[in-house]
Amino acid sequence: MYLYEHYDCFFAQFAPGMEELAREELLQLGAQEVKHGYLGLYFQADKRALYRINYCSKFLIRILAPLKAFDCHSPDQLYQRAKGIEWKDFLDVDHTFAIFTTVANSSITHSQYAGFRVKDAIVDYFKAHCGKRPDVDPDYPDVWFNLHIENNRATIHLDTSGGSLHRRGYRIATVAAPMQETLAAAIIQLSGWDGSKPLYDPMCGSGTLLSEALMRYCHIPSGFLRNHFGFENLPDFDPDIWKNIRAEGQKPIRALPPHLIQGSDISAQAIAIAQANQKKLPSGDAITLQTMDFANIPSLKDYTIVCNPPYGIRMGEQAEMADFYKRFGDFLKNKCQGSTAFIYFGDRQWLKCIGLRTGWKKALSNGGLDGRLAKFELY
Repeated sequence: MYLYEHYDCFFAQFAPGMEELAREELLQLGAQEVKHGYLGLYFQADKRALYRINYCSKFLIRILAPLKAFDCHSPDQLYQRAKGIEWKDFLDVDHTFAIFTTVANSSITHSQYAGFRVKDAIVDYFKAHCGKRPDVDPDYPDVWFNLHIENNRATIHLDTSGGSLHRRGYRIATVAAPMQETLAAAIIQLSGWDGSKPLYDPMCGSGTLLSEALMRYCHIPSGFLRNHFGFENLPDFDPDIWKNIRAEGQKPIRALPPHLIQGSDISAQAIAIAQANQKKLPSGDAITLQTMDFANIPSLKDYTIVCNPPYGIRMGEQAEMADFYKRFGDFLKNKCQGSTAFIYFGDRQWLKCIGLRTGWKKALSNGGLDGRLAKFELY
């Protein structure tokens, strides 16, 4: 029996700044005994809750199921203990696999080499038992494993998500420096938008914020378009429970009213990409999009405004940014009275240039950037 089977225990990973959102979501989706851990949250869940969390979570990146834990002081010891796992319980020679590794405060300091030793153990196990070996696919494997070593204690997990949950499946194309879907979902959640007033993104890019707003309003599960989850590779996977969870998650889906979610961008190419992405989702064609510079928008009164403006890293010309943000602040002040804006600053230095007083600021990471989400009440 593996550790997750014995204790019904799992580990959820999320981006920096999202712990409270992740904790609340886990509890809402059926997790129990949620506790803080290193770069994530430990929790307990039965099969129904585990499948539901993977299918519906907006903010989590991965859910890991611990298979085996042991003391580990050397790469050879790691190899021997890993080779003792019955790897045929999770994959066969026709599957591909990959391993991602984290190491902290341990005798083994090189995470990539530690991952190689576990890879060797898996390959040698199959050679000994089957005379053949599965291949490694570092990008889109059939089965993801995780190795975590901390204080000379190693834990090997199976990734029950089957790759990062931020990959919803609707983003078939992007513009430069796209926002991660989990961050976009967090921004929509923190805005409190409930559909009682229209939502607008005046620099929508490939439409990630608008797509996450659509999924929130229409009750579309985040995993709606995903074809496979890692928990389907667990030896105790129950296809009947999974079928019921999918049906349960899709039952509340509703249509999007016209003009409730709107967006624009100065780039016609970005608008074309956003339209293509949103067509992948139910009611995606009900999102109103147009090619327009934000400065030419006549008025956005009594809206919820969400936006991820360019922040220098994308634009390439730092000298232009202060003037850009001043003009955007003037637009919000002069044309958006009665609205509330939630602006994500990938580079927080530009907050001071927008010329508006913030209601609050929250730290949220986007691909390693220490960004800030700021709320502006536009009276």
